[in-house]
Amino acid sequence: MSTATKTDSVWFTTKGQVVIPAWLRRQFQIEDGTKAVVQATPEGILLKPVTRWAIDRGFGLVKRKPGGKSFHEEWAEHKREERELEDK
Repeated sequence: MSTATKTDSVWFTTKGQVVIPAWLRRQFQIEDGTKAVVQATPEGILLKPVTRWAIDRGFGLVKRKPGGKSFHEEWAEHKREERELEDK
């Protein structure tokens, strides 16, 4: 069975948190602190991790509002926040 069709189960905590299975975290290079875009779809909830892997392939990108921050500015801000969290 290919990973494109492989399925797995997850559960939600009382806070709405979900543990993504390790094989998916490895496949999509999800690390601690990785942000994601969440979207409602007719099939359910779509979760798009914002990682270098996804960016390089053009996945998970959203349209930007005119005059808003560029993706690179948002990514730099995200990385700054990650470093601050790591320093605490």
